[in-house]
Amino acid sequence: MTTRTNWLLIFGACLLSAGPALAQSRAKQAPSISIDSLVGRDSFERYCASCHGATGHGDGPVASELRTRPADLTGLAQRNDGAFPRDQVRRLVAGEGPLSAHGSSEMPVWGPMFRMFESDSRVRERIENLLTYLESMQRPATGANDPGAQAFRTYCASCHGAAGRGDGPVAAQLRQRPPDLTQFSARNGGVFPSVRLARIIDGRDVAAHGLREMPVWGDAFMASPGRVTQQQVNDRIEAIVRYLAGLQERPAE
Repeated sequence: MTTRTNWLLIFGACLLSAGPALAQSRAKQAPSISIDSLVGRDSFERYCASCHGATGHGDGPVASELRTRPADLTGLAQRNDGAFPRDQVRRLVAGEGPLSAHGSSEMPVWGPMFRMFESDSRVRERIENLLTYLESMQRPATGANDPGAQAFRTYCASCHGAAGRGDGPVAAQLRQRPPDLTQFSARNGGVFPSVRLARIIDGRDVAAHGLREMPVWGDAFMASPGRVTQQQVNDRIEAIVRYLAGLQERPAE
């Protein structure tokens, strides 16, 4: 069996399993392979969701049938130093790069597939729109050299630990254990409390442990050597909050 035939079989299986509701309404009509819409979300739902899931977490309806679980597409930026690897994903979708995320040929090579049914210009537009949609799905992320990551290591890690779990080198010396900073979203129904955390870091709200063992970083940043403006303080706090957003674990389902 040729590689092209393998791709076609996988492609057809993905499409036929992608939408139970569609199967019920069109029981005797197989869904068409091509779609008119070039909107990124429409392409994702048609070609990707059956394996990667509606939210891109790798939990689509046919994921359990594959030898290797489909990748969690929402963590591409987190796994690439905080930057969405657009060029790498483009090559993967177009069939120009290795299938490293799957380790096999179970993912169809969409570029050649699309070109079987539409022009090169439409294929390019479809892929670019799909990439933009995938980028919009990314969990908040920062790289190791991002200002927020650097500030966290400098000011927060001694208490909260390098991974933010409250196990820093001085945590045992405090009256109360520092909180696990990776659980804010899980404790708030999946919503990351960015505004409240910014106020806590700035000193306008009291931290969860309530004992003022956490420094008032807004004042400390303002008192840093050199001429520091309020905007610079605000920017540093916002960078730390963005970094904390990237540390969050998904709420239990």
